[in-house]
Amino acid sequence: MQFLALFAGLLALFVSTVSSTALTYKLQANEKSCFFTWVDNKGAKIAFYFAVQSGGSFDVDYEVVGPNERVVMDGQKERQGDFVFTANDVGEYRFCFNNEMSTFAEKTVDFEIAVENEQRAQLPSKQGTTPEQTSSLEESILKLSSQLSTINRNQKYFRTRENRNFSTVRSTERRIFNFSIIESVMMVTMAGLQVFIVRFFFQGARKGYV
Repeated sequence: MQFLALFAGLLALFVSTVSSTALTYKLQANEKSCFFTWVDNKGAKIAFYFAVQSGGSFDVDYEVVGPNERVVMDGQKERQGDFVFTANDVGEYRFCFNNEMSTFAEKTVDFEIAVENEQRAQLPSKQGTTPEQTSSLEESILKLSSQLSTINRNQKYFRTRENRNFSTVRSTERRIFNFSIIESVMMVTMAGLQVFIVRFFFQGARKGYV
C-alpha cells in the first residue's frame, strides 16, 4: 500500500510541474499571429511544437521572442518543428506564425507550448522504503514518461501526415474535376465547330452547284 502511495505521489510530482497549451489555429493569407506564455522561473524548460496541417505548400514562418525582444529562434518556410530550450530570462515569451508570404492560401497550424515551471521536488523519505527502491521507482517513472512522450510525438506525426495526405487527395480531386469540365467544354466546342464547318462547306457547295 505504501508502494502504491509512493508511486502516485511521484507521478503527481512529474505531472504537476508542467503546464502546457495545445491549440489549432487557422492562419489567414498575409496574416501574422502571436501567442504568449509567461515564465516565472529562470532556467525553466520550454517545449515548442508546431505542424502545418493544411494550406499552400504546408509551410510557415515562425519566430520565438523572449523578454527584452530577444529572438530565441526563428525559421522560414518550415513545415513543422519540435524544440526544447531553456528560458534564461523571467517574463513573457512570444510565439509567432507568419503567413505574409502567401497572397491567397490560408493555413491550419497545430501547435503546443509546454513550460516546466518548477524544479522537481525530492521524494519524502518513507518508513520501510529503501533509497534503492525509491531510485528504481523514479527511474521507472522517467522511462514511462519518456515512452508516453514518444507515443504522443508519433501520434502528432501520423496526424500531420494524415491531414496532409487528405489535403493532397482533395486538391487532386479538384484538379481532376476541373480538368474534366474543361475537357467536356472543349469536346462540345469542337463538335459544334465541326458541325458549323460541315454546314458551311455544304452550303458553299450548293451555291456553287446552282
